[in-house]
Amino acid sequence: MSQKRRTTLEDVARIANVSAVTVSRALRRPDMVSVELRRRIDAAVERLAYVPNFAASRLASARTHAIGVVVSSLSNGIFADYLQAIYNSLLPLGFRPVVVSSRYSAEEEEGAIKALLGQNIEALILVGVNQTRAARRVLERSRIPVVQTFELTGDPIDFNVGLSQTKGGYAATRFLLDLGHRRIAYLSGQRDDRARARLEGYRAALDEAGLDCASLVASRPAQATISLGRTLTSDMLAADVPDAIFCCDDNIALGALFACQQAGLDVPGRISLIGFNDLEFAAASNPPLSTVLTPRADMGRVASELVLQAIATGRRPRTRQIDLGFQIVARGSTAPRALASPPGAGS
Repeated sequence: MSQKRRTTLEDVARIANVSAVTVSRALRRPDMVSVELRRRIDAAVERLAYVPNFAASRLASARTHAIGVVVSSLSNGIFADYLQAIYNSLLPLGFRPVVVSSRYSAEEEEGAIKALLGQNIEALILVGVNQTRAARRVLERSRIPVVQTFELTGDPIDFNVGLSQTKGGYAATRFLLDLGHRRIAYLSGQRDDRARARLEGYRAALDEAGLDCASLVASRPAQATISLGRTLTSDMLAADVPDAIFCCDDNIALGALFACQQAGLDVPGRISLIGFNDLEFAAASNPPLSTVLTPRADMGRVASELVLQAIATGRRPRTRQIDLGFQIVARGSTAPRALASPPGAGS
């Protein structure tokens, strides 16, 4: 019984009655062959369902035009605008993003980085700044452009584009304090580095105000989903009702809103809610969610521009770190405490 094998360039050449070199030239630079020759080769490619062996050509040319991108999750909507901006920046210039998920695991991220380097990528864009020591070592030795995004670090591997997650957490908590709230809860899902940084900012703001809300911090080692936000909030409300809740993610905040409404607690009349990231639904919820806007699309675009510039020139730009900042977006889910209902009041 004959075994199936991959169709080769030589197979296409034989059907088209030309040399393999001519087929390769026609596929890579169609303008270099005649229209008639191109038609014959295209017909042979279609007949044989030929797919070029890019791995072999990469080894021959030492160029892949592939840019590795490692994100924390492929199901979390926070990365949608970020990835879209990367694709929009790279594809028109002939570069192809190769996207891999670390699933919020430093060890899986390390494995993904090594696998991508093994594919001879020309640059790497990472979500986060806390790679393992082994991952940092292989990246530093690779000498390819590397951009760490979403956070800021005092010790970047190469380039760093993002915002201070700690300052974002501080600003969100400070916003609630300035509204007169004093018993402020903090809810989070996956305890990744960014969620922990926001928690640090939350604690710093409360310490500065002389407040201790340690009993109002709740989290679970799971992805930040709407369902998790609803569960965390329902469990908290069963024991205590805070003045306000700072949610580490808009998904958690939307779940918190549903839980408060189910419990008959008016938002923002009895309890204020603020999320983080300004996902698309935040402005469309009822009431609209106050949140912290993070420039995710800008991060993807700037990171792409940095690696493209480094690849094109062979040099690193003088600016190695770019702080894109954040913005508090006040909407209908927050209100001054003076306007809120007294404790114990429902809707």
